[in-house]
Amino acid sequence: MLNARLGAASIVILLLVPAAAQKPNEGQFRNVELCNGAAAPDMRIMACSAFIEANQGGPSSLAIAYNNRGVAYAEKADYDHAAADFESAIAVDPAFVKAVNNLGAARLRKGDYDAAIEDFDRAVDLAPTYARAFANRAEARLKKGDPTRAERDYAEAVRLDPDLEGAWSGLCWIRASSTEARDAMEACDRAIGTGAHTSATYDSRALANLRAGRFAAAIADYDSALRIDPKLAAALYGRGLAKARRGDIAAGDADVAAAKALRTDIAEEFARYGVH
Repeated sequence: MLNARLGAASIVILLLVPAAAQKPNEGQFRNVELCNGAAAPDMRIMACSAFIEANQGGPSSLAIAYNNRGVAYAEKADYDHAAADFESAIAVDPAFVKAVNNLGAARLRKGDYDAAIEDFDRAVDLAPTYARAFANRAEARLKKGDPTRAERDYAEAVRLDPDLEGAWSGLCWIRASSTEARDAMEACDRAIGTGAHTSATYDSRALANLRAGRFAAAIADYDSALRIDPKLAAALYGRGLAKARRGDIAAGDADVAAAKALRTDIAEEFARYGVH
C-alpha cells in the first residue's frame, strides 16, 4: 500500500531559449519549440538532441536542453538515460538546482534511495526554499522506512508551498497510518482541497476516519477511492471493517473477502496500523 500512496517525484522542465548572440534558423527555432514543449517524449528527445548537437546555444541553454531531454527520458521510464542527462546539465552548470532535483528524482524512481537523498540534500543546500526538493526527499526517506524525518520534510515542503498537493498527500498518509488520526485530517483535507483527488489520498483519509471511529465518513472516502481504483485492496478491506462496525456485517464480510482475494496479507497490514 505504501508504494501506491507515493506520487511520482517532481521532475521539472524549464524553458530553453536560443542564444542571443546567434541568429537561429527556422530548424533551430523548431528544435527549441519542441524541446520546450509538451510533444511526445520521443519527439522532444529528438529535438533536444538536435539542439545539443548543433552547439549553437550558450552554457545556460545547453544545460536546459540536457535537463529537458532528461525529463523526456524520465517520462518514458528510461531513468538511466534521464540520470545521465541531468548529470550532464549539472556538469555544465553545477548550481542548476532543478537539474539536481531531477537527478534525485530519477535515482528515486530507480530505487537508489541513498543517492537520491544525497541529491535532494544538495538541492536543499543550493535553494533552501525549494519546496519540491523537500517533498522528494521526504518520499525517498519514506521509501527507506524513515517516516519521522519524512514527515518533517513534508511539513517543511507545505510550509514553503501551501499548494503542493503531493506533500500534503504524503503528510496525510504518514499521519493517518502512524499517529493519532485527528492529526491527519488537516493534511488529508488540504491534499484533497489542493487537487490530490487520487485513490491513495482518499484511502489515507478513510483510514484516519476509520481509526477515529467516524465510520460513515470512512465509508464515503473508501467509496471515492474505489471509484478511482476498484481493485484497491486496502480500500475494500477498510470499507469492510467500517461497514461491520456500523452493524452491516454481511456487506462488511463481503468487502473483507474481496480484499483478501486481492492481497492475502492485507489483514496483517491493517494490524500494523492498530486496526483489526
